[in-house]
Amino acid sequence: MNLSQLHAQATAYARTAPMPVLFIGHGSPMNALEDNPFTRMLRQLGTELRQHQQPNAILVVSAHWLTRGTFVTTNQQPKTIHDFGGFPQALFDMRYPAPGSPALAQSILEHVHDVHGAADWGLDHGTWTVLHHLYPAANIPVVQLSLDYAKPLAWHFDFARQLQFLRERGVLIIGSGNLVHNLRLSMPKLMAGDDSPYAWATEFDEWIKARLLNGDYRALTDYAATGPAGPLAVPTPDHYLPALYPLGLAGKNEPIKQLFEEVNYGGLSMRTFMIG
Repeated sequence: MNLSQLHAQATAYARTAPMPVLFIGHGSPMNALEDNPFTRMLRQLGTELRQHQQPNAILVVSAHWLTRGTFVTTNQQPKTIHDFGGFPQALFDMRYPAPGSPALAQSILEHVHDVHGAADWGLDHGTWTVLHHLYPAANIPVVQLSLDYAKPLAWHFDFARQLQFLRERGVLIIGSGNLVHNLRLSMPKLMAGDDSPYAWATEFDEWIKARLLNGDYRALTDYAATGPAGPLAVPTPDHYLPALYPLGLAGKNEPIKQLFEEVNYGGLSMRTFMIG
């Protein structure tokens, strides 16, 4: 059996036109509750996606599931994980009761190299706070894929390509993180109610945008090339890595659309884009 035949058997879903891929700058968990320009964009995007092509399932790569090795959720009913503290009770009371998809997880286990099953994870806030706005009915199966934190950036970019076949089976793949994410330097501005960006954060975000618009996606696996702005914008790669999955999945000359552009509270980029 050749590779295309294996992929044809990868899920029970019928072949579809290629689904788009998304990167969402998810920001604060409070976005799950708030009505602001970012959440209104998500709701409008969800409406447009449902009208164009309702996904059979959703695969999310979230900044908040870091592992040694790569894992995929296999549970039938993933729990809503409240992996944060210090927020209003209303946020902890929220649930996103979407079903899982053991069948989709199994197909990933069988056809993507070096992935392991995990039944002890659910939907962390990098997933459910955005899906709450995109697909509020919570009626589409959701599976999460972890980030192997021991691997270099280029590895994630290349690894993502193995997921390409899922796009042709109606699976919407989403990376959820933030391209600029320096909470330590953002907290003083947040506490002061100052949402203006630092110059280095704007510089780095614009560097990202230029490479996205030029289609130079692989250059984003070396953010240190930006000079001093890089380590300030990405002090740790956890929130940056999810962007490499939609970028690695992008086909040649596929259109890219900047859905949201904002750097706030000093060093937090909400940049969100769609490919395809």
